[in-house]
Amino acid sequence: MIVTGANSLIEPPTGDSDGAQKNNSSDANHDVTNHDASHREEQPARAGKQPRPNNQPRRDKRDVHGWVVLDKPIGMTSTHAVAVVKRLFQAKRAGHAGTLDPLASGGLPIALGEATKTVPFVMDGRKRYRFTVAWGEERDTDDTEGRVVKTSDSRPSAEAISGLLPRFTGVIEQIPPQYSAIKVQGERAYDLARDGETVELAPRPVEIHHLSLVEQPDSTHSVFEAECGKGTYVRALARDIGRILGCYGHICALRRTLVGPFGEKDMIPLEQLEALCDRAASGEGSLADALLPVETALDDIPALAVTRADAARLHRGQAVLLRGRDAPNSSGTVYVTVAGRLLALAEIGNGELIPKRVFNLTGLTASPARNDGSI
Repeated sequence: MIVTGANSLIEPPTGDSDGAQKNNSSDANHDVTNHDASHREEQPARAGKQPRPNNQPRRDKRDVHGWVVLDKPIGMTSTHAVAVVKRLFQAKRAGHAGTLDPLASGGLPIALGEATKTVPFVMDGRKRYRFTVAWGEERDTDDTEGRVVKTSDSRPSAEAISGLLPRFTGVIEQIPPQYSAIKVQGERAYDLARDGETVELAPRPVEIHHLSLVEQPDSTHSVFEAECGKGTYVRALARDIGRILGCYGHICALRRTLVGPFGEKDMIPLEQLEALCDRAASGEGSLADALLPVETALDDIPALAVTRADAARLHRGQAVLLRGRDAPNSSGTVYVTVAGRLLALAEIGNGELIPKRVFNLTGLTASPARNDGSI
């Protein structure tokens, strides 16, 4: 996906599945996936300047470019997490690549500066979740925040659960949760549900690449792992599995362990990030050590190196002719580098390299150690 336009930044971008909201931001889906929905994301701040305590001067914002993969703690909304990271870096621009429910923990990729131009590539990637289902109750939100709507004394065996999982693997039809950010006649489904309306949401195709039962700690709880495509709702998985088994169920714990190219090894806890910022402020370290390069989000896209002369043309928004024996014979999206530095996202077609998004990486970027993977 190529995002055109010079500065079409949405701050913060939202996800599309169950890590996502049931409430006031774009749904991400509890699915432990792309739309990791945050049921109860806070409302956006009202327009207008807010008074600063003790008339403190506003800190100057700066150009910061790269990714911070926050290991989001339980209880924090994705919107708040972005605001905290943006403040710690004093960054001018920030956004996230897929909302993660406040009740969930795990990977929340936060894009700073020019990295915001690569957000769609992360949001379109796979998500992996580890989640726990509590059996015996179905709730209207399909997680612990909701009201109990159905109960059962039945409890499923590990064999019964495992035997059912192939039905939820591959491309399946899934009805999103009532409390999701999907729009119904211009209104968010969660708003209608909170007002007491019964929302009829149409099933839609989603892809579940992997779903397994990994632990059965007791008769009332089962732990699963799922790897999903964009738009999957993990909450809906728990709901539908419980209905078929006749025992009902809802999500009671959720952790996102993979978002596109970002895994658990890339995550940094908030406390560690704050400590790094404190050390950097006293001259004992650099915030660059917490950043991953902008191009990390482009791992699945071919790279193409160009000369400095061609780079100058691309930087001005001009197409470059591809010729000679080293000219690629393919077409499609590439990311362009010059002297090892990210320059642009471009399209190859009809023998030309056409720039779509140009990067201006002047300012704070990832340290060389992060670039070569040694941190």
